[in-house]
Amino acid sequence: MTHIGRLGAGDAEELLDAAGRSRSLLEPWVYLPETLVEIREILSAPPSVRIGYGVRTTGGDLAGVVNINAIIGGAFLNGFLGYYALRPYDGQGLMRDGLAQVITRAFTAHELHRLEANVQPANVRSASLVAGLGFRFEGHSPRYLRIGGEWRDHDRYALTAEEWQMPRTLVDPS
Repeated sequence: MTHIGRLGAGDAEELLDAAGRSRSLLEPWVYLPETLVEIREILSAPPSVRIGYGVRTTGGDLAGVVNINAIIGGAFLNGFLGYYALRPYDGQGLMRDGLAQVITRAFTAHELHRLEANVQPANVRSASLVAGLGFRFEGHSPRYLRIGGEWRDHDRYALTAEEWQMPRTLVDPS
């Protein structure tokens, strides 16, 4: 089983190294900063901008990242998920476990009511991941987000706290 922990500026070197070995996996879906200064800046963002979690193996290696971005309070209580696996841990189910743990934390500790995940239509693995965790498809948004210098279409998925059911494989039997 994986575990999650908050990411901060102290994790910048580890993330920079992991991002470097994962570029061919992530692009064109995600373009990570290429310098330590840029990564530290992202990891130092206040919680109203981004709450970042590292998904770690049982041995403590960084296997992926899940961010809750652009949290909106008030009557909305919504956050936007961003997530990506890191090599050599992609394709092992670690992101599913880590994302499920972050979703639980978003609805409990962060007291959000709704999470959204916006996925480029050709990113079948990402769409399958959120759909498998109970997110419902809400629609298609042309030229929704600027990624890699281009405006890209995205499919919108959402989940509310009332709909969330943590996968049984992640529930601690004790």
